[in-house]
Parts: sequence; structure tokens; C-alpha cells
Amino acid sequence: MNAVLPIYYQIKQIIKSWIINKEYGPGEKIPSENELAEKFKVSRLTVRQAFSQLVQEGFLNSKRGEGTFLTSNESLINSLGFEFSGFMDDLLYQVSTIKTKSAAISRIAISKLIREKLELSREDQEVVKITRIRLLREKLFTYTVNYLPLEIGMRIKEKDLFEKPLLKILVQDLNIQFTEAIQTIEASFANQEVAGNLDIPSGSPILYVERTMYTQKHKPIELFQSSYRGDLYKFIVRFKNVKRKDGSRWIHHTDEEIC
Repeated sequence: MNAVLPIYYQIKQIIKSWIINKEYGPGEKIPSENELAEKFKVSRLTVRQAFSQLVQEGFLNSKRGEGTFLTSNESLINSLGFEFSGFMDDLLYQVSTIKTKSAAISRIAISKLIREKLELSREDQEVVKITRIRLLREKLFTYTVNYLPLEIGMRIKEKDLFEKPLLKILVQDLNIQFTEAIQTIEASFANQEVAGNLDIPSGSPILYVERTMYTQKHKPIELFQSSYRGDLYKFIVRFKNVKRKDGSRWIHHTDEEIC
């Protein structure tokens, strides 16, 4: 289990992966709360929380005295890609279907943009640049570039990037505690570098994500830039009408979906 995300959420995503990979068919019974609690070494209440959310979303049906079953709604099943509950989950959680195809670490001269984003002094002349190409179900999915201060980036080993997410390396291996992240998401077009790495025509639509990660005292440590193939990634906003004393109000919940 991932030490960063809630356990119930990870169990929920595992069950969704069963649907995607057709490990259980429409209407088929899945393991019980007790069986999954034993399998994942967690409490039954944790599994029940995952089940409850999946029932609300329509992917599971619970029948008293019989057990829990996958939905028989094949259109719902076919529409399921792999969901993330918010942009931070994309940062923190790597599912088994996302693999790193290539990774490289280099030292480069600091540009004006990177100096400003990471708030580096004039004495700093270089940063570490990490590039990765990742696959989703064996398809080229995203081209990612990370910039880190030299004293942090040089502690990262290239081989580790094939085994776990960069954030996990920073948090667990280097003991860096992040407290805040600022992210922008925008529709864009693939330049020659991105197009070449994702094997798509130059000018193809992409979803461009840029994120700056901060530690305590609002100190920027990492600049993340990622280009996702537009045909494999959707950004979804769900709205809910919430009633309050002063009237109803629409609130939103943001999802990112990999198709």
C-alpha cells in the first residue's frame, strides 16, 4: 500500500482496476469485506468505506445476505478509465498500468524562468533536470520534466525512477516534507520535443500541467511540467447543489480521468 494515500481509497482503486482488467465480469460477486480486510491487512471498516463509495458511484451493488456484486451496467463499465479524485492523487499515486519507459537525469544551466519558479539565488548556476516518458497500458501517455535544486536532484538515482514515483523518492527517501502545491492546467499543442517523445504529430492537442511544490515557509523545491496526450486524458468537473441556511449553492469537485 502507498503510505501517502488513504488506505480505503487505494482499495477502491484496486477494485476499479479489477473492472478495467476484467478480473470480475458484470454482475459477478467479488470478495467479501472480511476477505479483503484479511488480504490487505486492514480493518473491515476501511474496506466498508471503499465499498460504500463504489456503491454510491454505481460500480457495486450490495445484497443483504448474498454479498457484493459488480454492476451489470455495461455502459458504465465501458466508460470507466481510471479516475483520480483530484490533481494531487495524480502526483502521489501510480497505478500498475502506468510504467516508466525511459528516464534521464542531467545538470543544466538555470534559465530565467526556472530561477524565478524555484526562487534560486544568483549564486546558483545549475539545476537538475529529470525527464521521463511514461506508458499507460503500453501506450505512450505522458512526457514529464522535473527541475530540482542541485543539492536535492543529485541525490536521486536514475534506476529508482523506474520503480516508484518521484514524489515518493523525495518524501520517503530524501525526507522532504511538502506542505503546499500550486498547479496550472491548460489545453495546449505538442511542440517538436513533446511530439517526438509521445510519437504524435507536432501540433497535436495535449493537456499541459505545471506544478510547483513547496516545503515549509513557502520554499519552492520542485518544478514539474508534464504533457499528456489529449486522447488519453480528460479533466472533469462535477457540480453538486448544496443547501444552506442562506440558500442553495453549487460547489464543484475536480476529477482527472485517464481513458
